[in-house]
Amino acid sequence: MPTFHRRLERSAIGFVLAIIGVSAIGGFVEIAPLFTIDETVEEARDMRVYTPLELAGRNVYIREGCYACHSQMIRTLRDEVERYGPFSLAAESQYDHPMLWGSKRTGPDLARIGGKYSDAWHVAHLINPRDVVPVSVMPRYGWLQRNALRFEDLGRHLAAQRALGVPYSEAMIANAAADARGQANPDSSEAGGVAERYGKATNIRVFDGDPGRLTEMDALVAYLQVLGRLTDAAHKPVPAAGK
Repeated sequence: MPTFHRRLERSAIGFVLAIIGVSAIGGFVEIAPLFTIDETVEEARDMRVYTPLELAGRNVYIREGCYACHSQMIRTLRDEVERYGPFSLAAESQYDHPMLWGSKRTGPDLARIGGKYSDAWHVAHLINPRDVVPVSVMPRYGWLQRNALRFEDLGRHLAAQRALGVPYSEAMIANAAADARGQANPDSSEAGGVAERYGKATNIRVFDGDPGRLTEMDALVAYLQVLGRLTDAAHKPVPAAGK
């Protein structure tokens, strides 16, 4: 075997052909399953899209690098399911561009964090994690409550998402800024339009505790509170084989 390697390494053409052969095998293994994706990805008929405020919160989540320490993919392993909940389905991420599955867990997986804690808990946790989790190594993000959310261009964000296949309507795009304000202020005249366009299950409330200002804290908490709650597909019983 060592003799074979020496000969291969001394032959430039042979070495290149070997690399191409190995790469072709690896590429086939990665690409072939994509041809059956329609049969392998679950359907989620009740799947809803992110509201403008939730999408803005996702942008803040990405900007602050939260995905570097928190995954959003629960594996099928028993200990993961017992700790975090039902394992993640591909259908749950169909509107995520980019997807945030990840594999690095300095902090816990957040795939099913939505509704697990109150808005006040999330705000306190983001301002100073040690106030609610004494052993936490997470940095503080208190400035999010002071930063006004930029929402004027959210319509363009939704339009870009629609170009990638997310089914946002013209009305959703046209009312994106108003819906972002209305979702974080249930007493405003704009709140009704949010429920009309995104459904009655939409969280419409003052996320950061201050209805007078729309902040990045509002957006991030709104996003965290819908993780794992955009569809009930993962909580439905799995049909028996052949049915």
